[in-house]
Amino acid sequence: MSRRRGADKAVGLDGIVTFFSSHHALHADEVLKRNGIRAALVPGPREISPNCGVALRFHWPDKKQVERLFAEYRIQCERVILLPAV
Repeated sequence: MSRRRGADKAVGLDGIVTFFSSHHALHADEVLKRNGIRAALVPGPREISPNCGVALRFHWPDKKQVERLFAEYRIQCERVILLPAV
C-alpha cells in the first residue's frame, strides 16, 4: 500500500533527477519543497542510473528553478531528464 501512495505523489511530475547518493536526493527534496516546488522521491530507475536507489520527480516547467536551487544549495545530481510521455 505504501508503494501506491508514493506513486500517487509522482502523478503529473514529468521530470526526474538522478543522484550519486541518497544524501543529495533527500536534501534536494527538502530544498525544493521548502521553496514551493512540488517534488516526490521515487525509486531510482536502474535503466537511467545504476548509482543511487533514490530519484526525485518534479514538474518539468520548474527545471530552471530546480537547477538554480541545486546550485545555490550545492546539491550534486547526476542527470536531469524529461520523462517521455506514456
